Amino acid sequence: MFESRRGIYVEQYKPENKEVWDRFVAEGKNTSFLFFRDYMGYHADRFQDASLLLYRGQRPVGVLPANLKNGSLVVSHEGLTYGGLVLRRDCGLRDALEIFQACLEFLEYLSIDQLLYKRIPRFYDILPDDEIDYALFLLDAQLYRRDCALVVPLPRYLKLRKGRRSEIVKARKSGVSILEDSSLMGFWENVLVPRLEHRYGVSPVHTVEEISLLRAKFPTNIHQYSAYHENRIVAGATIYETEWVAHAQYIGVTAEGQELGALDYLFSWLLDLQYIDKKYFDFGISNEQGGRRINYGLLAWKESFGARSCAHDFYRIIPQHHVKLDAALD
Repeated sequence: MFESRRGIYVEQYKPENKEVWDRFVAEGKNTSFLFFRDYMGYHADRFQDASLLLYRGQRPVGVLPANLKNGSLVVSHEGLTYGGLVLRRDCGLRDALEIFQACLEFLEYLSIDQLLYKRIPRFYDILPDDEIDYALFLLDAQLYRRDCALVVPLPRYLKLRKGRRSEIVKARKSGVSILEDSSLMGFWENVLVPRLEHRYGVSPVHTVEEISLLRAKFPTNIHQYSAYHENRIVAGATIYETEWVAHAQYIGVTAEGQELGALDYLFSWLLDLQYIDKKYFDFGISNEQGGRRINYGLLAWKESFGARSCAHDFYRIIPQHHVKLDAALD
């Protein structure tokens, strides 16, 4: 185990650490079920794990989900939408700086050239974690990508745009119904995969087998809501739930569903009924090409529900720059 200059111990994650890791993630102040080892493990064969556990004495004080890439690059985490250093709810500013410094000291010890740091969006935080932003400032971390997550504060403050309201009325009059599906197979095979292939020539990040496995492991966090017309699935949304946030991980609609206004009806139901007790509904990003371009059609649709932009930042950090934190810590 590595000891930092300020007495924080760092070790790389090992399978025998799973219980300690998961307990810490469950109690973190800037956390998500994506950081549990059962979630990270579904694609373990694609990434070389480089996650870190940090202790002060025997007490865990931080975890960093991460993977090793090209031998000298660590990403937090390449297989997750977001990552970053998870901290305790009682963690203050000085503690956070020391923990961050210990991570970088350890990466320097391992001869890592860069850390690509995916900042967890702030609206996921249980408590403020801007100690991280202060550390990034002191480290002269380079912001190399910024996406805009489209987020609706709940209950929503902005009214639906007129076009959305008319589509919802049309869907209701046409007899579109909404339910939670026990299986994801119908949505994947009849809506999502054909839609992505036809429009973009791509496949979902998760296969139906993978997402079904994850749903079985996290039944309270992953849900499938679908819109039906005359017993045919015409639209759907796969939702990832955290304590305060409902996130649309996958969205899809058939040509028939689009004509019926089924997707608008589904999301109006999710926002106004199903997730009214959450703090935020996250539609995901409308960015392309590493944040440099915007899909304006997608943006307009998400904003029409009252969603507005929240930054999702990505930083490049040089581990040797940990000494730049000394001025604030000494």
